[in-house]
Amino acid sequence: MDFDMGPDAAALRRELRSLVKAHIAEDYLGAFTDNPDDLEVAQAFCRLLAERGLLCMSWPTEFGGQAASPWEQTVVREEMWAHHEPRGAQYMGVNWVGPIIMRHGTAEQQARHLPPIAAGDVIWCQGFSEPEAGSDLASLRTSAVRDGNGWVINGQKIWTSYATMAQWCFLLARTSRHDKKQRGLTIFLVPMSDPAITVRPIQTMMGPHHLNEVFFDDLRVTDADVLGTVDDGWTVVQSVLAFERVGIARYARCERLLQLAPEALGEYWSDLPEELRGRWARMLTHCRRARLMAYRLVALQAEGQVRPTDSAAYRIAVTRLDQDSAEVLMEIIAALPEGVSRIFTAEVEDHWRYSQPSTVSSGSIEMQRILLARTLLAAS
Repeated sequence: MDFDMGPDAAALRRELRSLVKAHIAEDYLGAFTDNPDDLEVAQAFCRLLAERGLLCMSWPTEFGGQAASPWEQTVVREEMWAHHEPRGAQYMGVNWVGPIIMRHGTAEQQARHLPPIAAGDVIWCQGFSEPEAGSDLASLRTSAVRDGNGWVINGQKIWTSYATMAQWCFLLARTSRHDKKQRGLTIFLVPMSDPAITVRPIQTMMGPHHLNEVFFDDLRVTDADVLGTVDDGWTVVQSVLAFERVGIARYARCERLLQLAPEALGEYWSDLPEELRGRWARMLTHCRRARLMAYRLVALQAEGQVRPTDSAAYRIAVTRLDQDSAEVLMEIIAALPEGVSRIFTAEVEDHWRYSQPSTVSSGSIEMQRILLARTLLAAS
């Protein structure tokens, strides 16, 4: 299978790799560690990408982008995720918060929020999941009640990534009740600095910042903070999921680490059991399959034809790849004597940690299978 995107994409890939090599330490494992300096490295790198027009390449020029093709943006996604996402949490603003505000926001909201995202100066978090309303998101209880010319929001969100570092929250709340629970939901864009918002970190093996509880106690917002139409937030949510689940090129990190394995092990590679090397080769094949599915989605997205089932099928494949490749890689590094290929070992262990929640976060794999099955059965 030939995945060549042409000379321009190849040149862009070389430029990105050169920037990563020049500005990101070889042992860098992302922004979300116990060391606050790692976050600043990511923020500085985002500003560098923005200055070079590489952060939001596919955005329209009027919103700070380069009007580049979605394939060039795909190259950026692949290279960033392959190298432990040196953009930190910025991928969220770039991949879907910005595009959703372009699609559903007012001119005032676009002027307020898009320039800081394009400059790499702002971090967003997503206020969707709640206790008892994760996979069944439409059952959420956080409420926004009309109060004069504004709204008062009360409720709780959970599993909110980056809430401790974010300046803004893309918040989903219930504004009215109907027979169909997907109706009566509304998106609000709210500042995390408001004292009515409390964030409590949830400690996990992935390190700080990834998972948090967020509480809203009489948070007051105005109609200017509503994204889209009141009570029609589910339409916005569907757009979010179409962008969000395509945006992370998980296969790129899997493929890079798998390809590095023989070089990292050196003379020890031939000592691996033949069965393990066979599984390693199978994982590389699965990487190509996931990449092909991702490229199909990019093509559909460029034409505005992405359906939830398209994203679901890709997500099932790529999250399983994430976990299966991590297990193979962990078995491979187990064959290494202590101290050999220290950086590669750290990368693999980090990849394994991140892979564990991949089949749950952003919509569990079980829910993706149900969505896909229902669509296939309805079409049969």
